[in-house]
Amino acid sequence: MRKFTLVLGLLTGAAVGAPTLQQAAAQEQIYVPLLTYRTGPFAGSGIPIADGMRDYLEMLNQRDGGIGGVKIAIEECETGYDTKKGVECYEAVKSKNPVIMNPYSTGITLQLIPRASIDKIPILSMAYGLSASADGTTFPWIFNPPVTYWDGASVMVSYMAHQLGGFDKLKGKKLGLIHLDAPYGKEPIPLLQDLSKRYGFELKLYPVPAADMQNQSGIWLGVRRDRPDFIYNQGFGAMNPTAVKEALRNNFPIDKLVGVWWAGGDDDARAGGAEAKGYKSLNFHQAGTNFPVIQDILKHVADKNLSKVDNRNRIGENLYNRGVYNSMLIAEAVRNAQKLTGKKVVTGEDVRRGLESLNISEQRLKEMGMEGFAAPVQVSCSDHNGHNKVFMAEWDGGKYVKASDWMAPLKDEVRPLIDSAAKEYAAGNSGWPKRAEACDKAT
Repeated sequence: MRKFTLVLGLLTGAAVGAPTLQQAAAQEQIYVPLLTYRTGPFAGSGIPIADGMRDYLEMLNQRDGGIGGVKIAIEECETGYDTKKGVECYEAVKSKNPVIMNPYSTGITLQLIPRASIDKIPILSMAYGLSASADGTTFPWIFNPPVTYWDGASVMVSYMAHQLGGFDKLKGKKLGLIHLDAPYGKEPIPLLQDLSKRYGFELKLYPVPAADMQNQSGIWLGVRRDRPDFIYNQGFGAMNPTAVKEALRNNFPIDKLVGVWWAGGDDDARAGGAEAKGYKSLNFHQAGTNFPVIQDILKHVADKNLSKVDNRNRIGENLYNRGVYNSMLIAEAVRNAQKLTGKKVVTGEDVRRGLESLNISEQRLKEMGMEGFAAPVQVSCSDHNGHNKVFMAEWDGGKYVKASDWMAPLKDEVRPLIDSAAKEYAAGNSGWPKRAEACDKAT
């Protein structure tokens, strides 16, 4: 039996002879399981994300007594980024009435999508998973804010065009996509294929099998042969630092290697040493500790030895802050559900409603200590993503810094593809359930 780590911000040591109080405490909680991977070849990315997710929720328990006066029960289940183990984790925790599920893997997400409406548990695949699930009409239980992989790929093409002097300058150029040979890595391909036809650039694909993430020499021989003008890295885990090192070893200009947001770990860039300065990745939140929310985590969690972070200096790194952002979305969905229903202890169905009317404004970000940390994000009934802006983060030799203005996805290119892919998904899955209520009545 796999070991689960249960971290309850509750009084678990109730005195013998007080079962009524103990049962009441157990009922007065909001259960949030986290599917994490602290082991295996993806642990380099998974550990800081898991730490950030857990620490933000624990901070709310310690500072605020939870959400709306109700403590959060936080439980991690180790998946190793393995789809089979992830589904096993889901099955192990779903009977405990989770208000939301975080698969943290595109492969696991794809397996859970058909189960969500049956089990009535919303799935938050934050900036990962199936891009088409942004269509809330077809996927009422799946949410992937603030941006899809198709959005990210479209921003990459926009950035490439800007660097070359305009979209008309894309014709005849080459864009390489080095990607994990898995559902996650393949996700941007349809959008990039469409854009390559529209703008006349050549798309070169460099799939990296999971078994060869740390042995990419053959892949980069192909890069040297093809000489792409830019490379977009849809990698994860051990693949990313290897890609940075191979780019440098093969004399590929490091400033023309751009990672998706999951290829922006501090260790990914550190692997290249001083020469990695200039490596870039897309991002939708800031790195660093100079934000009240991160200072509160240091005060209420790290200083009390309640964090699993092995080195305090890792708090504030890019992927750690990614986990913080993820759990902020969870907490705000729960808070919104409490407001909509008038209930303190909400259910998965309530949180789905909370997600469908999520509107995190500049004012709300400031109230949460996140002013300047991230941009506003809004989700609607029909649009479960928002297709929000991202920026280019650049490694300055010691940390990631914001190196561009906020850039909007090519929505006119992305949204039609999402609509058609959603319809295709529903048509290809016999008996796919229709939405139970119209969007104008959903919230």
